[in-house]
Amino acid sequence: QSLLSHTCHTASSLHHHSGWINNVRTGSFSCQGNHIKANSKLVAFNTEQAGGGMLGLSSVKPGSDGQWTVAQISCHSDLVTDMDFSPFDEHLLATCSADEMVKLWRLCDPEQEQPGSPELTLRPGRGRLEVVHFHPTSSGLLAISTAKSPLIWDISCQDAPLAGIYSWQHGLHVSHSFVFVYSSN
Repeated sequence: QSLLSHTCHTASSLHHHSGWINNVRTGSFSCQGNHIKANSKLVAFNTEQAGGGMLGLSSVKPGSDGQWTVAQISCHSDLVTDMDFSPFDEHLLATCSADEMVKLWRLCDPEQEQPGSPELTLRPGRGRLEVVHFHPTSSGLLAISTAKSPLIWDISCQDAPLAGIYSWQHGLHVSHSFVFVYSSN
């Protein structure tokens, strides 16, 4: 089979794929974080409504009728800049925003009514938030990145972060991404 005929066959089979979720308006946003995030059950993504403060939510698998239900959640008053599902709770989603808040949402299946308010709201008070990331092995830790510094937050202590690294003040470059490094020590 030639490359051209294989490419044409692939393109036509994609065109008729029944597993696509159609008619989703995602918009285009300027931020460092994720615009779509998924776990084993749910997919969350930015939508263009409410200035980017609204998320779309769908299940990974279609419903009993073979169709996907897309629910919308009004999360923030400004652009949702990043989101992350908890590795310990498939229905817990952390969002951060240009509105300078981190919110934790206890989500339901998309066919059910979604929560009208977050389970927890954190206010670092250090400007626009760019990245939020759950720690992969410690269930209560979140890494949050502002325009000036990364923060480590224990969600059981809502008042203040555990640690802040003020690298901007010391002339160091802040990367708007996090990697938790494992150590056996």
